Amino acid sequence: MGYNDLRAFIEELDRHGELIRIDARVSADLEIAEITDRVSKATDGSNKALLFTNVEGYDMPVLINAFGSMKRICLALETESLDDIADRIRHLIKPKVPENFLEKLALLPTLMDVAKFPPKLSSQPAPCQEVVITDPNEPMLDKLPIIKCWPEDAGAFVTLGVVITRDPKTGIRNLGVYRLQKYENNLTGMHWHKHHDGAKHFEERRRDARGEWTETSRGTEPPNYGTFFDEKEVKKASNRLEVAIVLGSDPAVTYAATAPLPPDIDELLFAGFLRQSPVKLTKCKTIDLEVPANAEIVIEGYVEQSELREEGPFGDHTGFYSLAGLFPVLHVTAVTHRKNPIYQTTIVGIPPQEDCYLGKATERIFLPMVQMLVPEIVDMNLPWEGVFHNCVILSIDKRFPGHAKKVMSALWGLGQLMFTKFAIILDKDVDVQNLSQVALHVFGNTDPKRDMMFVEGPLDILDHACPILGYGSKVGIDATRKWRAEGFERDWPKPLEMCEDVKKVVSTRWEEYGISAVVRPPAAIKR
Repeated sequence: MGYNDLRAFIEELDRHGELIRIDARVSADLEIAEITDRVSKATDGSNKALLFTNVEGYDMPVLINAFGSMKRICLALETESLDDIADRIRHLIKPKVPENFLEKLALLPTLMDVAKFPPKLSSQPAPCQEVVITDPNEPMLDKLPIIKCWPEDAGAFVTLGVVITRDPKTGIRNLGVYRLQKYENNLTGMHWHKHHDGAKHFEERRRDARGEWTETSRGTEPPNYGTFFDEKEVKKASNRLEVAIVLGSDPAVTYAATAPLPPDIDELLFAGFLRQSPVKLTKCKTIDLEVPANAEIVIEGYVEQSELREEGPFGDHTGFYSLAGLFPVLHVTAVTHRKNPIYQTTIVGIPPQEDCYLGKATERIFLPMVQMLVPEIVDMNLPWEGVFHNCVILSIDKRFPGHAKKVMSALWGLGQLMFTKFAIILDKDVDVQNLSQVALHVFGNTDPKRDMMFVEGPLDILDHACPILGYGSKVGIDATRKWRAEGFERDWPKPLEMCEDVKKVVSTRWEEYGISAVVRPPAAIKR
């Protein structure tokens, strides 16, 4: 149950014809990124995972685009359909209450499955520590084929590292995927935004002598710096926060680190749920953290509270360069890895890229949790072009006047959905996965003055259009049919639909007509 490591996943990709090995000599400086960008957007069937085996100046192969299609993200999570995982979650959060002894017995396997999820510390030698480097004079980061993705990037970036920290106050572990700009052999940037759990752990250390919070300033950073960290305030602090970065873990762990889980839920527990088996851990060599034992590479280190450094710019998943800013610095104390490690990475940019499919997995898998809080939601679409925080499209079972506006308000109070800049609400019979159908109803069903609701609140730090960093306006668009109870006194027109008996006749006689292709409305964007 579950891939034992990244290599097992690579073998599975190979078996399904989803992997291309590239033995030609390539550069980690832009060339790998350009090849991958073309492959990720290919429509001729050549969109595959890529394993570069001959990277100039390095001994390690580079794996990229491993999650970059719906087929591969399903292979990664070992499911025929992402909705199947959603159904498992729905079963857990809304179990049928047993009414008799037999139904209680039937519930036991589910409860036993849950008990298997917690990660387990292994006493066996860890594959990720077959080679241990702690001497800063030896190659540490210098031996990793860290890629530069876009021409105006500030340097090479670790882009698919699972960053592990522990809350200094509660001891709760957090996993997240944050980029790290390589500065030197043992120094990187740590790109934590204000809303990230890693940043919260960082700030938990920043207290004055009385143990009270110290305030950070949002008005003293240099112009255009995309950060909430204030250099003067950080210099007052002295405590270190230990950090581990895992590269090339099994796919369930990597995905779980991207998932929008509540702060108190261990991502490794969720990975165990996805894998249907616990994640094996091992203790780090130089810091007090545990990491997946079967990972390819682990970077150990600490973030010093009193040190900030300019990080970026970086070509981001928004399709634009995120601006430079002041961020914490990671001091590397050790690099451990397998004897012949594989370096896993990714690029982000104008969709579609690999991260689009990770985002689509989150859309489907977490829909039941959204529906648990807002049960009138029928379906949800986070379109690629909205880069997963600019636009959410929802269909709802409309029950009362103003229902769409109620859903908008609820949406802006749900975790990371609070960043949604455009919330589009449609009736339950609209297929929100069909953007052509969505556009038809939005453009035809709305009166801009009546059906748009504007609010102000937090936005994603990467939103370059908001007037204040991380804060601006949002709009909800009510594209549902309007009722008389909502002040609409005219008759709402019926949608065009041919009668069923005629459709049946035409279908049975189609070959008689001698028409080679069926003329259909514009198809939805294929996902």
